[in-house]
Amino acid sequence: MASRGRILLGGMIGGAFLPLVIPAGPAIAADPGAELANRYAPVAVLVDQDEPCGPGEPYIPTDVDAILGQDTVALRGPWNNDDLVMIAPTAEDLSNGLFEYHLDFPGDALDPGCAYEQWADRLLAGTDPTVYAHIVTEGDQLALQYWFFYPFNDYNNKHEGDWEWIQLNFATTDAAEALEQDPVQVAYSQHEGAERADWGDDKLEIVDDTHPVVHVAAGSHANYYDEGLFLGRSSSQGVGCDDTRGPAHDVRPVAQLIPTSTEAARDAFPWIAYEGRWGERHEAFYNGPTGPNEKGIWKRPISAVDDRLRSEAYAVPAGGVLGTGATGFFCGAVEAGSDALRRLVTEPAPVLIVMGLIIGFLAYAALRTTWRPTAPLRLAHRRAWGQTYAASARMYLSRPALFLGIGLVAIPVSILVAALHSGLLRAGSFAGFDTSGESGGYRISIAVLAGTILTFLGIAVIHAATIRAVTEIDAGREINIRRALRLAVDRPRPLIGAVAIAVASVTVFSLSVFLVPIAIWLVLRWALLIPVAELEPGTAIATLRRSNSLVGRQPFKIAWLTVVTALIAIAVGPIVGTLLILGSDAPLEIINIVAGVIYAFLIPFTGLTAAYVFYDTRVRERLADDASDMKELPAEA
Repeated sequence: MASRGRILLGGMIGGAFLPLVIPAGPAIAADPGAELANRYAPVAVLVDQDEPCGPGEPYIPTDVDAILGQDTVALRGPWNNDDLVMIAPTAEDLSNGLFEYHLDFPGDALDPGCAYEQWADRLLAGTDPTVYAHIVTEGDQLALQYWFFYPFNDYNNKHEGDWEWIQLNFATTDAAEALEQDPVQVAYSQHEGAERADWGDDKLEIVDDTHPVVHVAAGSHANYYDEGLFLGRSSSQGVGCDDTRGPAHDVRPVAQLIPTSTEAARDAFPWIAYEGRWGERHEAFYNGPTGPNEKGIWKRPISAVDDRLRSEAYAVPAGGVLGTGATGFFCGAVEAGSDALRRLVTEPAPVLIVMGLIIGFLAYAALRTTWRPTAPLRLAHRRAWGQTYAASARMYLSRPALFLGIGLVAIPVSILVAALHSGLLRAGSFAGFDTSGESGGYRISIAVLAGTILTFLGIAVIHAATIRAVTEIDAGREINIRRALRLAVDRPRPLIGAVAIAVASVTVFSLSVFLVPIAIWLVLRWALLIPVAELEPGTAIATLRRSNSLVGRQPFKIAWLTVVTALIAIAVGPIVGTLLILGSDAPLEIINIVAGVIYAFLIPFTGLTAAYVFYDTRVRERLADDASDMKELPAEA
């Protein structure tokens, strides 16, 4: 933490300011609300930026009057992004509501470069950091809010304009009485959620007995109680790493009090009536945000955030036996994925070219392989690549209810994983252990590893049931969903043991970037572990060894038909969900259901593919000297 001696004296205000800017000195006593807002005005800790346009936080909590009335700012209408209404809109211009209008700053939000930073540097030079205080009551509590505005959100969900908040709750509805007591609870906004702390909690740092310290994440401006690399997550605002680590400097913003009365608020701050967006309009999470008055918390400060509050934030472990590679790998992967998605929106031509090349390659491969005869029965045939896919598809379509029913096992597994994560993360809190910061990060790591093992065990059970079902069908025996699942776990130790060893090994190697090739190699060599565990006797270790031996006979073909096909199937649901987010207004709950159904539908298909590949490989092993024409299905082994 930077020395409190470096706190800026931004709260010292001269008499030339408007009366609603909180004054210093004895005049405060005349207005309990103003005194309350001044007493608890936050201290913002901003990550240092050592060089222009470099890493760090370039923006300060901004006085919106510094950007309004500027000829570099445009107001655009709701009809399309190019509907120019006026240049240099003033606060008074925004006071008419203007629902679905939006402000437009100079620059491209999806390809910002250094434009916004340079623009803000010029406009904000010489201005004081500013927050907007707002006092509102609900029930028997009084909420003191502080709203922060930043010109640009340089996070995975890049967008113009950014409003963040913190809130202090008092056990009274009167500002004068609140001056005689401490706050009961504090909440800091973090994307769509918020983290709470009781007044006096160890994690809540306070300056001069009353001023809460807010660690602002560089780029995203999410608010935290401490330094760290935190797991930011949000259904509509992206996921990634919120970084509040130093070196940093402290800023004490000027607190401007927005009156509680709607009329008085509009008179003093006309822009507070604005119902449009404080930034360029874009699809989904790149859209500029609405202002404080459009948030539920503005009028319902208690009930609107109750279901969004959490007791801790989880930091990515930065040390330990695995070193810092895990941190860099996770954060870098998320950032790279966000950049790729943004390029899909901003530069569709190169993306379409790449997609065209991929489609062309797949088309060429499809023409080069053999698709007929399909012959989904008998299993023990040698099959070309196309015949494997065709046989899997014909088998699936011949019993769709059976295989889709098996795939629906993914739903209770997902619920169980969510419950496991919740249980592990709450266990420390219930036991009285510190679960915030990096200690919480380690708990997250354990939860993620356990959840990953359980998720892949669920996939393994689906694959195993699918493999046993197609084997029974091939033998002419009756099979249903229940019997297929029962057969899948009739010898659980080899299956569960092999999957657990494989997932744990691959996860450990994946956490360090330079060992990722080993993780990929293990995934490929163990691609047939599930059919081996189901159809050949042996221990978990023997299962892994047998898979390795079989894959060695035709590694590229097996890798594509099992691993790549499975990855594509797993990715289709999230990809469709992302496209729905970008291209529709469907609720996130519906989008998640659609993605989940796609996932449940496709996983059994990958199990069928694994079954046909396993039998194909075993036949080749037994008939190693047979050089018959592979364009036709050869005799069974």
